[in-house]
This record gives sequence, structure tokens and C-alpha cells, in this order.
Amino acid sequence: MSDISVQDSSYEANMGDYFALLKPRVMSLVVFTALVGLLVAPLPVHPFIGFVSILCIAVGAGASGALNMWWDADIDRLMKRTATRPIPSGRVEPGEALGIGLALSGFAVVLLALATNFVAAFLLAFTIFFYAVVYSMFLKRSTPQNIVIGGAAGAFPPMIGWAVATGGVSIESILMFALTFMWTPPHFWALALFVKSDYGNAGVPMLTETHGRDATRRHVLIYTLLLVPVALGLGLTSIGGPIYMAVAVVMNAWFLKGAIDIYRRDDAACEADKHKVEIGVFKVSLYYLFAHFCALLLEAALRQYGLGGW
Repeated sequence: MSDISVQDSSYEANMGDYFALLKPRVMSLVVFTALVGLLVAPLPVHPFIGFVSILCIAVGAGASGALNMWWDADIDRLMKRTATRPIPSGRVEPGEALGIGLALSGFAVVLLALATNFVAAFLLAFTIFFYAVVYSMFLKRSTPQNIVIGGAAGAFPPMIGWAVATGGVSIESILMFALTFMWTPPHFWALALFVKSDYGNAGVPMLTETHGRDATRRHVLIYTLLLVPVALGLGLTSIGGPIYMAVAVVMNAWFLKGAIDIYRRDDAACEADKHKVEIGVFKVSLYYLFAHFCALLLEAALRQYGLGGW
């Protein structure tokens, strides 16, 4: 039997191809932060309602991914990193991705509204709209600050989780949003500094392409400096506490030192040590968000026994 090319029109997509449309790696971060937002909220949620809510948020995130892949299929074909995605590789038709994205969006938002409240459903609907329309259709191709403003889409899940439990928005959920929002740029730009991308070939104005690596290093430091007070401020709210604050101090000192190290470097130093510092800072950024949200969970668990908080 001969191999079947993915470009062959006779190729039939399988479940794995459709699942890839949903960007499962991105979905995992969404699910985790949304779950933390729900669990640290002051009002309890029935386990079944909680499960349905997180499922809706995950499906909504997947719908956003499918809509993004549908819209970005033209530039995905031009970049090595994305050329093997289901649509540019020919495994899934663009119309199928659009249909899946719209259907899952409607399902997730309506079910969340019925299961919980309209505030949570509105926030989920706005998140999908923001990522699929505001970021994908406009920001991504028009400004080097695309990842900054577009990062809001990935920052809404803990706010949605909080709204599921409380039916509203508060300073705690806003700061959880802000923590993820301010973390996204230095996390992404640290990666962009050592990964050779072909965004320029696709006409996507990423900061490293439009302003160069020195400007990107400055931006990493600036946004890390802005991130620190947000992270520490969250520790002073009703969901913070000494354990969270200790984690925040250590992680922010670690992250800030890395950002300063990046700022002091130049291209020659990066090439000499094969981007050792940039790779290290990116790895720290992966632990950073996870550590903060885990600390919030620990504080919430201890509060149940009268031990957490200030």
C-alpha cells in the first residue's frame, strides 16, 4: 500500500485532526486557571455545576482555537511552525473548522448561562469574541503589541471561574486576570528571543521582527517590572496570605533577575552561549504562573480549616 499525502483530497480527517483544531495545549492552561478562579472564590459551587462550568470554559477555549486556525490558515501555510496544522496541511477543510468553532462557541456559552449565570456566560462569550475577532482578525496582523493586547483572551478564564461561583467580578478576579495578562508578554518574548521564527515571511508584525531584539529585551524588562506589583498586590487581597506572598516574592525576584539579565545582553552574547539566559528565563516563566495559582489554591484549602489568609 502506498502512503497517502496529507494534501490528497481523498484524505479523511480523523478525531485527532479535529482535536488539534482546539489547541489542546492552550486549553490546558485555560482549564487550570479557570479552575483556580472557581475554587478560591468565597462561595462554594456544587461539584457537578463546577464540572459543567469548567467543561464549558474548556470547550469555549477550543472553539476560539478552531476559529483562530480558520482565519489564520493563509499565514499558517507560510510558517514552518504552523504548516502542519490541520487546515494548511489539507487534513481539515476551512469550512469545517469554521463550523466547529461556531457550534462549540454557541454550545459553551448557552450551557454555561443555563448552568450558572449570565455574568460568567457573558465573560466566556466576550473571551471567544476577543480572541477570534479582536486578536486574530485585527491585532495579530496590525501591531507589534498584538501579543500584549491579545493576551487578555488568555487572562479571562480565572475571572470566568470566579464569576461562576459569585455571579460577579471583584478586585480578586481582576488581579488574577491582571497577573496572567502581564505575565504573557515577557513569557512570549523570552521565547521569541531564542526561537527563530518566520513571522516576517508571513507578514505578522511580531516585536522581534518590527523593532529588533534589543527593543524586545527592553520590553521584557518593562513588562516584568509592571508584573511584580500585580503579583504582590494579589497577595494582599482576601484570597492571598503568607504562603502565597512567600511564593510571589521568590518567583518575582527570580523572574525579575532573569529579565534584567536579558536586558543587559546583546546578540553577540546570545550567539556565544546559544541563548542560555533566554532559555532559562523562559523556563522560569513556565513555573511562574503555575506557582502563583497553586499558592492561591493552597491558601484556599487552608482557609477551610481556619489556617489560611492574613
